[in-house]
Amino acid sequence: MRYSKAAALFLMCTAAVLCAPAASADDSNGVAGHFQIRLRGLAVLPDASAKVTVGGSAIGGTTDVTNSFIPEIDGTYFLTDHIGVELIAGTTKHAVHHSIAGNVGSVWLLPPTLTAQYHFDPTGPIRPYVGAGVNYTFFYDAHSASYAPISFSNNFGWALQAGVDVPVGDGPYFVNLDVKKLFLSTTMKAAGGTVRAEANLDPWIVGAGVGIRF
Repeated sequence: MRYSKAAALFLMCTAAVLCAPAASADDSNGVAGHFQIRLRGLAVLPDASAKVTVGGSAIGGTTDVTNSFIPEIDGTYFLTDHIGVELIAGTTKHAVHHSIAGNVGSVWLLPPTLTAQYHFDPTGPIRPYVGAGVNYTFFYDAHSASYAPISFSNNFGWALQAGVDVPVGDGPYFVNLDVKKLFLSTTMKAAGGTVRAEANLDPWIVGAGVGIRF
């Protein structure tokens, strides 16, 4: 059910992105073929849940994953005056705690995310946009003091996005606010596979920064 809802949202947003230019095909704002580069600070805020088993038996309890604050760089290319594609790059570390099992461990995530965006007013004084896309998260450098060895499976996920660019003066620079929701899951194996968890991380990614269009 969780992924069917995410897929429905993705398809709705993608349809909006693809269909919206038809209503304004003659409204050329002159940004097609241009790039944007942004440098942002991100808050990565997991909305985590997990089903944990020990020796094949469910143990209940709740799972918490720590927040993280990181720098990030991203790039957008305008395919048309209103349609852009964005790729983000950044890496983040999180610790995992379970109410019964205790401190489970920590892991680094590298979550490159590609979104297709619709920019409502790409040359206006306020430039809002929405997007939808796909994420693939690499989990690496996992450690656990109590449950070694520990590993997390890489996985695909969906991404939804909304944000706004606000130009600074008449030049190419702007400030940016951006919010993404990732629908991301992983399988954790620890203590030689005795401890397992099917976890949904589903982080909110809230960012603010500066950018340049060229």
